[in-house]
Amino acid sequence: LFKTLHQELPYHLTVETENWEPFENGSIKIDQTIFIAREAHKKIILGKGGAMIKKIGQMSREELEDILETQVHLKLFIKVQENWFDDEDRYEMWGLNSKA
Repeated sequence: LFKTLHQELPYHLTVETENWEPFENGSIKIDQTIFIAREAHKKIILGKGGAMIKKIGQMSREELEDILETQVHLKLFIKVQENWFDDEDRYEMWGLNSKA
């Protein structure tokens, strides 16, 4: 997201891995959700005709394949959730203190 959106990158944005499923052939299926705070940000991430999310997905998959040294099946979802950044449980899950 940082590498493709640059100045259009929404400030309230996070990505969470929802599912990580290894297969017998060594490949991995990864489902990730991009959480944003405003509906307007969804259009930025999707891009015209879905071109931006496709580019983001392709670049992310290639980078993951380089790191993991295996084929990756990456599924990206975008979810609008106002005030996700105020969710104390989310920070705990990341090992962070929301009050710091």
